[in-house]
Amino acid sequence: MTDVVLRRRDAMFAMGLGLATGLAIQGAHAEDAKPMTLPAGADTLAELAAKLAKAPRRRDYKSVPMILTDKDYWDHQALTEVLAYRGSPKQCWDNTDIGGMWLNGMRNALNAQVFGFKHPNFLIVSATHGLAHLALLDQAMWDKYQLGKLAGDKVPSNTFLNEQPGASADAKDFENPDGVFSSHNVSIPALMRRGVVFLACHNTMWEVSEKLIKAGVNPDKLSHDAMAAELTNHIVPSAILTPGIVGTIPELAAAGFTYLR
Repeated sequence: MTDVVLRRRDAMFAMGLGLATGLAIQGAHAEDAKPMTLPAGADTLAELAAKLAKAPRRRDYKSVPMILTDKDYWDHQALTEVLAYRGSPKQCWDNTDIGGMWLNGMRNALNAQVFGFKHPNFLIVSATHGLAHLALLDQAMWDKYQLGKLAGDKVPSNTFLNEQPGASADAKDFENPDGVFSSHNVSIPALMRRGVVFLACHNTMWEVSEKLIKAGVNPDKLSHDAMAAELTNHIVPSAILTPGIVGTIPELAAAGFTYLR
């Protein structure tokens, strides 16, 4: 196959980017929500995105127990849809290091699978816990509980939810080194628009609450279960709360997800 034909095929493939699914990202900047940027042929992934957009997320807890035994305490409907996903390939990223290259790594994996291997229905699930989980909390919680001190000196505020310059570029120009699929558009909202699913961890919220209370960072004098509930209520709406990431990873493995740590 000649280079000309290859370029033409890739151009036609890229024309599907910016698929008008009518879905919006319900992140911390919902007022700036942009349409999904799924590739041509990503019908199965688009179907999942539509189901997840309709699935409820509970963010109205008054208190939460240490161990969740009732599915009403996590986003079970949305998680069930993810586990039932029939597209392929599907990959689970075990993300714990907020200061690492986790978001950019997922971007690179998407680019290789979608553009290189031509797998438009490729799905990445971010199994987010540990300090990386702080990226799923809105800035109000970062300010109130001084979460930058937990995250480390390199992460003073939650920039992971901020739109990047490349987000405004033309998605059809997928080779643009400053564009939508480049390192200039690495954020949680940008990855969500490409179909990445961010799983959240109840256990992390419980443990973060414990650390904050021990450190005396508790301006409202909340109980442990009430603070964990408040933090949970401020997880970005499109993320999917699980009873615990480490315990959810085997469920993903049983559903055919490749594990990547």
